[in-house]
Amino acid sequence: MQKTISALAAGLLLLFLGTGCATFHPFGSPKLPAACLATCQRIGVTPTKYIFTVNIAAQRAALFEDGKFVKSYRCSTSRFGVGEIMGSSRTPRGLHRIAEKYGDGDPPGTIFKEREVVGSVSESGIAAGGITTRIMWLEGLQPGFNCGTNGTVDVDTHDRTIYIHGTGDQKSIGRPASHGCIHLADADLIALYDLLPSGTLVWIAEK
Repeated sequence: MQKTISALAAGLLLLFLGTGCATFHPFGSPKLPAACLATCQRIGVTPTKYIFTVNIAAQRAALFEDGKFVKSYRCSTSRFGVGEIMGSSRTPRGLHRIAEKYGDGDPPGTIFKEREVVGSVSESGIAAGGITTRIMWLEGLQPGFNCGTNGTVDVDTHDRTIYIHGTGDQKSIGRPASHGCIHLADADLIALYDLLPSGTLVWIAEK
């Protein structure tokens, strides 16, 4: 009997994990990372109403409202790993904020170059690497780590034009595929873009 129950529990766990359900977590809802709050306190940043977190190892992101978990999302980060140095094409870590937003009202699949509309996926058939749908431009908040310079090395996330944005290759969402930015599926990206004001904190961690 105990073996049957254990097998059933294992089967249910695999089923739930396999569905990629956005808000169900068999071991409880995710918690806002303590390191995020500790960093806010250390550098004197007041937590915003919404905080968006990215877990690079899991290729998952999560939204918190007033410190409480709201929803999780599949995402894609850099295929080159993590790092903050200019020109590395790696995803920067640490505390950021949404500095600027682009794409209000544009249809899904709109293609941007230097934040200007240049076409659409339906017209060009753009694949991986394109910037589409919406742009939320990130700014690092930790001087010497993801903001400004570390000695003579530029580690500034904003200067690196690291965005949360869409991609013409929607099938790549959920695995490392970007050149440093964070990719989200169009439906998730548009909903978050409409919800999150500029200034919203974004926490990016390896785990």
